[in-house]
Amino acid sequence: MRFLRRLPALAAAALLACTGLAAGPAAAQDTSAAAAPGFKAPFPCGQRWTYSHHSAEVRRALDFVRSDGGATAGAPVLASAAGTATRHSQPSGAGNYISIDHGGGWTTYYFHLNAFSVPSGASVAQGQQIGTTGSTGNSSGAHIHYEQLLNGVGQNIVIDGAGLPYPGSYHQAHLTSTNGCGGGGTPFNTWGSGVNVRADARLNAPVVTTLAGPTAVRVVCQKQGDTVNAEGYTNNWWSKLRDQNGFISNIYISHPDAKLPGVPNC
Repeated sequence: MRFLRRLPALAAAALLACTGLAAGPAAAQDTSAAAAPGFKAPFPCGQRWTYSHHSAEVRRALDFVRSDGGATAGAPVLASAAGTATRHSQPSGAGNYISIDHGGGWTTYYFHLNAFSVPSGASVAQGQQIGTTGSTGNSSGAHIHYEQLLNGVGQNIVIDGAGLPYPGSYHQAHLTSTNGCGGGGTPFNTWGSGVNVRADARLNAPVVTTLAGPTAVRVVCQKQGDTVNAEGYTNNWWSKLRDQNGFISNIYISHPDAKLPGVPNC
């Protein structure tokens, strides 16, 4: 399924012009030698999303939806590089969206936001939440419409130094985010033996690996999932482990709080 605008090319160009979004050619152009920022994915560390490109788009956009079992709607949208954020609204097209000026002619766009998380004119850091994923404007379902532009011209999207493909439909390509991972996660210790690390925060998710006994781990983020009962405790928060690349119930983290302090949400 494609959550994309279905407007004819001329109508789409007119809508964009009305809001100051200059329509660029379908093919990417390199109009300057300005070095690109080190762009990262526009969603949180450890999350896996799939993406597609609609051939009718006027610029080199990619549309992202989650493919790791988490909900797309309401998921945090992160700045893919530092810059100055500006809020916009285009009810008949891009919906609620943010543009970030990164300097050197580089700009990124984040369309169809459900809500804004920063004021217009705010200086934002890479990995800072700027909004939540939604389906505002001309959209048929929640997704992140994401663009990278140089001097107003759409560019082929590059994340973590690698160019992304442009598949015509979802689930042909996937991207796991390194955005907001910080210094590699917060250190904690686990307890228990034979603790399964799963691909998602669900008891029926595939087992990635097993922790044989108590060990030191690095937690990059946490989210709510299936409720787990063990040793008289009940918890529905799960931790994403950096080195094991999977989730364990917070029950098995040696900390008294159900939700770990200082650890961002996935």
